Amino acid sequence: MMELNRTRKGPLPGGRQGASGAGAGRGSMRTASRARGAARPPSSPSHPSSPPAGLVSAGSSRAQQSAPASGGVRRMRWTTQMNSNVLRAYFRAKGGETGCLAYRARMHRLFAELEPSLTVTEQNLADRVRYILRSNIFDVAELERLRREAVPSSEENATAEDAAPQMVEQPANVNTPVVVDSNDDGTVAQELELEHMRSTLEEAIVETRSMPLENRPRLPRIALSKRNRAVVRALNPMLVTYLEASRELCETDSILFGAALAVCHIIGAKVSTAGRATGHSSAIPAWRRRIEERIAKARALIGRLICFRSGNNRPKIVRTVRMAFAGTNVSLFQPDITQKLTERIDDLKQRIAAWGKRIRRYTERSTRFNQNRLFQSDQKRLYESLERPMVSGTGPAPNQADTVAFWRGLWSEPVNHSEGPWTEVVASQCAGITPMDPVIITPDDVAEAVRRAPN
Repeated sequence: MMELNRTRKGPLPGGRQGASGAGAGRGSMRTASRARGAARPPSSPSHPSSPPAGLVSAGSSRAQQSAPASGGVRRMRWTTQMNSNVLRAYFRAKGGETGCLAYRARMHRLFAELEPSLTVTEQNLADRVRYILRSNIFDVAELERLRREAVPSSEENATAEDAAPQMVEQPANVNTPVVVDSNDDGTVAQELELEHMRSTLEEAIVETRSMPLENRPRLPRIALSKRNRAVVRALNPMLVTYLEASRELCETDSILFGAALAVCHIIGAKVSTAGRATGHSSAIPAWRRRIEERIAKARALIGRLICFRSGNNRPKIVRTVRMAFAGTNVSLFQPDITQKLTERIDDLKQRIAAWGKRIRRYTERSTRFNQNRLFQSDQKRLYESLERPMVSGTGPAPNQADTVAFWRGLWSEPVNHSEGPWTEVVASQCAGITPMDPVIITPDDVAEAVRRAPN
C-alpha cells in the first residue's frame, strides 16, 4: 500500500492545534477579527455614502431612514401612505384591465406625480407592487376602494395621452424590459379572483331580479370562517354601485338577496334548487321507500297473476307466475291452479293493505305531532293551514231565496237514528248522576286565560 506524504500547512491560529470541541479556535477567531478591524481604514460618520437612486430620496420627508446596513446602503421604510400611492398609480396605469402588461412607464410617471420627493426605478416600483399584493398589507376591501378611486381618473389620463404626442419614455437602464414576464403573477391572480367575484355578483343580481319571491332558493347558514368573512368584505364595496342606483325597496331586497346568493356560489355552499313554496323538506324515510317499493312490486305481480288466470300464457307471464309460486308445491298444470292463483292474489292484496295501513298510521301521527307543535308556537299559521283553498265558481251565484230553501230543507227534516239497546242501558246508569252547577264565564276570566297565550 502506497504511503501518502501529507504536508503540514501551519499551526492553527491562536495556538490551538487540533483541539476538539465547540470552543476550538474561538479565541483565535476573535483575535483575527480584531486584527482585520484595526487594519480597516476609518470611515467618516459625518458624511455617509449616499444610497443609489431608486432606493431612497435624500429630500423625502416621509421616508424614514433606518440604520445603515453593511456597506453603507440605507434601506427606505415604506409608509402606509406611500404604499397606497403605489397601488393608486398601479391601478390607474392599468386602467382596470387585468391583461395589461406594458404599464411600467406610465405607472412610474403617475407615482412620480403622487410622490415627487421619492426617486425610484420602474423595476423597484413593480417589485413593490408585487410585494404589497402578495404580503396582504391591505385587505380586499381596501384594495377595492383604492381601485375605485383610481380607475375613474384613468379616463382623463387616457384622454390627455391621446391629445398629447405619443412619446415613449425610456428608462435610465435601456436593458430593462417593459413587458412583464413573471413579476405580475400574484397581481394577475388576485385581480382575476376579484373579476370572478364581480361577474358572479352581477349574474346573481340579474337572476334574482327576474325571479318571483316564492321561487327564490333557500340559502344555507354559512360558517363564520376567515375565508367567508374575506369574501363578504370583498363584495361589500361592489354593492355600492347597485344600491345607489336602487329606487325601490323591492329592488334593494333583490340586490341584497343576490349578494347573499353570490357569496354562497363563491364559497361553494350548496343551495337548494327548490323554491320556498315547497315548505319543509320532502325527504322520505328509508323504511317508507322500501314499503312503497314492495307495494309497487306486489301490484305488478297481481297484474301478472290476473293475466295468467285469464288465459295469457306468454313466456314472460309464465316465468313471473313460476317465480310467484317458488318454494311451494304448486304446479302450473294441476287442476286447482285457478284457486291457487286466487288465493295468491288475495294474499298479496292483504299484504298491500297492511303495508298501506302502516304508512297511513305514520302519516297521521306525524301530522298530529306537527299540528300540536305548530299550535304551541303559532296558532294563526295552524288555522291558515287548516283552511280549505277557496274555489271560485264559474256559474251564476245563487239568490237568497234558493239559499234559505236549501239550508231549511237540511235542518227541518227529522232524522231517525237507529239506536241500539245499549243506549238505554247507558241512559239508565246516568240517570242518578247529579248535574253540575252552571258555569258562568265573565270577560275577566277570558282575559286572564288569554293573558299568557303566545298570540
